[in-house]
Amino acid sequence: MRNRVIIENVRPQIENGQFFIKRVPGESVDVVADIFGDGHDYIRVALLYRHDGEKQWTEVPMESEANDVWKASFKVKKKGIYHYKLEGWIDHLLNWHKGFLKKQEAGQDMRVELKIGAHYLQETAKQFSKTKASELNNLAQQLAKEDAYDEAVQLVIGEAFAQVVEDSPMKQFETVYDKNLRVRVGWEKELFSTWYEIFPRSTSEQAGRHGTFKDCERLLPRIQEMGFDVLYFPPIHPIGKLNRKGKNNSTDAGPDEPGSPWAIGSDEGGHKAIHPELGTLEDYKRLLKKAKEHGMDIAFDLAFQCAPDHPYIKEHPDWFLWRPDGTIAYAENPPKKYQDIVPINFESADWKKLWEELKSVIIYWCEAGVQIFRVDNPHTKPFRFWEWVIAEVQKDYPDTIFLAEAFTRPKVMAELAKGGFSQSYTYFTWRTTKREMEEYITELTQTELREYFRPNFWPNTPDILAFEMMNAGPNTFAKRLLLAATLSSNYGMYGPSYEFLENTPNTNGKEEYFNSEKYEVRHYDWNYRNRLTDLITRLNHIRKEQPALQSTWNIQFTRTDNEQLMSYVKYTDDRSNIIWCIASFDVDYRQAGFIEVPKQLLGIDRNVNLKVTDLLTGEVYHWFNEWNFVEINPDYYPGHVLLVEKKSR
Repeated sequence: MRNRVIIENVRPQIENGQFFIKRVPGESVDVVADIFGDGHDYIRVALLYRHDGEKQWTEVPMESEANDVWKASFKVKKKGIYHYKLEGWIDHLLNWHKGFLKKQEAGQDMRVELKIGAHYLQETAKQFSKTKASELNNLAQQLAKEDAYDEAVQLVIGEAFAQVVEDSPMKQFETVYDKNLRVRVGWEKELFSTWYEIFPRSTSEQAGRHGTFKDCERLLPRIQEMGFDVLYFPPIHPIGKLNRKGKNNSTDAGPDEPGSPWAIGSDEGGHKAIHPELGTLEDYKRLLKKAKEHGMDIAFDLAFQCAPDHPYIKEHPDWFLWRPDGTIAYAENPPKKYQDIVPINFESADWKKLWEELKSVIIYWCEAGVQIFRVDNPHTKPFRFWEWVIAEVQKDYPDTIFLAEAFTRPKVMAELAKGGFSQSYTYFTWRTTKREMEEYITELTQTELREYFRPNFWPNTPDILAFEMMNAGPNTFAKRLLLAATLSSNYGMYGPSYEFLENTPNTNGKEEYFNSEKYEVRHYDWNYRNRLTDLITRLNHIRKEQPALQSTWNIQFTRTDNEQLMSYVKYTDDRSNIIWCIASFDVDYRQAGFIEVPKQLLGIDRNVNLKVTDLLTGEVYHWFNEWNFVEINPDYYPGHVLLVEKKSR
């Protein structure tokens, strides 16, 4: 190889191109690499990209910065797969031109240099189409005229000639960095969504009656009015009758107890069936359609596990583990026991048929109209299975979103995201201090995680009542809501439980709800509103109105003089929309302090002159100082959500 340029440390890339990075239409891919060559010759570098549906590459010149770092960007405009690569080479035409200018300025005779330049122009012309080649050859002829020396020199030192050199790279012995680098560009909802979880069986207007899909239809206007665009149900399949769990996870269920929806399958059907008390498949399809009419999608809970009486167990016994005494092995996470759930054995010798069957489950519900899957415990199934099945499904249903519900070790969560999950649950629930939160958000947005791990912040789930929320008052609920809704562009809540301030923990000392809805049918007064309902509604509508809140990646923390106050700015690329959030971590007492204006971020060269409008209250403030006073009363609002406008001064 005679190439002289080294290209290394290219980012973004995931595992040398093994996995794709993720974007939605309109986002940029900012490519950075360490690139250098031997000697003192000038090098040129280009970033090339193309969409799967295009044959031609688009070329973007890369710009050099200090210490041999080169940068360039391209914007993805449509969904699908984009490919990108880098090329670097010694540009002898550019090198000659730079040298010519220095020698001519030093007063040297340039006749030989003009002949060299003419040669390089002719060689460069061979790389271009007829029109461009003709232009370069004409310039070469002018440089080669021995009776027009002065004119040729003036031509070469002119701005027009410099532009020709810039626009006509002479490529020889290129170094090509091509590691099958890809960008998957998906549905905009992968980056910006707002989730509300309910149990359909708890939607009846009448206490003691099991809710139905038709009852859920009645709630659509309320949930739409609150500003949610994803309505998420736990599994809607028949619930196992064998080893059914009772109230508070009791192993002795009464005859009228409904069991856990995650114990899937009975004599009434399995993963392609619907729990009879909820309604029919047609009822469900109608609900999906009605939700769309209200600007919402219904997320489907994909839980690949079985109740002990699931049809799969009789039809495919080799898909499960059996104990020496002939009994089937139920799920365990010692010391936890899940007697009503049987895990699937992915190490089965019949694994190919198993994979195909599970894929067919997803396709079945896609055909019914489902576009969003919340996947239960994906980390307990093989990574390569998810990589395969998500890719297979998205071939035919490219707008399908998969949310990974995996509260587990960081590297495991990251591997699932690399393998194709569109969104991921996070550790947000357990980040309770300002320092913890800032460090965690910085990790998510400023490291390689940004390229493939899309966080979805949930302050609670049916499985988790965090210690911070146990017996907590409304101010704590309001604070966690503000943080989830403004730090992450994707957030959700286990809805009625959070909205109606449920805070009673189980007596077992674990982060679980007492009288958990997982094991019983609830009755809610869906006409009830409280302070939190109003705050949820206001925040969700602010999120929809302010583009800066529709991305997770555009955040910068700013300094405060009070450790109880966290200040952060979110902004669009062109700074046409700037939102400044200030949250108090003190839920009991007023907190006040001074907040520094990030002048460089806001493009302020001299004096500060800002109009900031609190979108929660409508109050307007004018800030003229580099540090400005704020005060937060947690009994009123947990913080400020400020729209920033720069004024001339």
